[in-house]
Amino acid sequence: STPVRLRIPSIRVDAPMIRLGLRSDGSLAVPPAENRNVVSWYKDGTPPGAKGTALVVGHVDNAQGRSVFYNLGSLAKGSTIEVDRRDGHTAVFSLDAIEVYANKDFPDQRVYGPSQNASLRLITCGGGFSKTTGYQGNVVAYAHLTGVR
Repeated sequence: STPVRLRIPSIRVDAPMIRLGLRSDGSLAVPPAENRNVVSWYKDGTPPGAKGTALVVGHVDNAQGRSVFYNLGSLAKGSTIEVDRRDGHTAVFSLDAIEVYANKDFPDQRVYGPSQNASLRLITCGGGFSKTTGYQGNVVAYAHLTGVR
């Protein structure tokens, strides 16, 4: 079922989810930067809660300040991530790990590759910041499905 909302209680995330695809360069489209409390789900991929790897993207900040995934890197292993779906169910995930990658070392297959289980990847910018080129890396949260309610 299509995801409609993401909640991460421990870092006070409660955000609507929009469907986005790929940019013309083949990279994941990201939510509009001016909306600081919205995340996007890769619409041509696995929906959260289904078998496979679901991808969700959100901004860490914008020109006005902190955005939805500002505290993503502070999540602790075992943190709960909830995804409300259009079918009225909520997919509940448990955080396995947080990793930070330099743009040049981003492990596409590890992050985007298929999973034998229902997996979730939350992705935002991270690492160092340059005024000319922006963030130099990405923060990726890895989680697995623990239940559906």
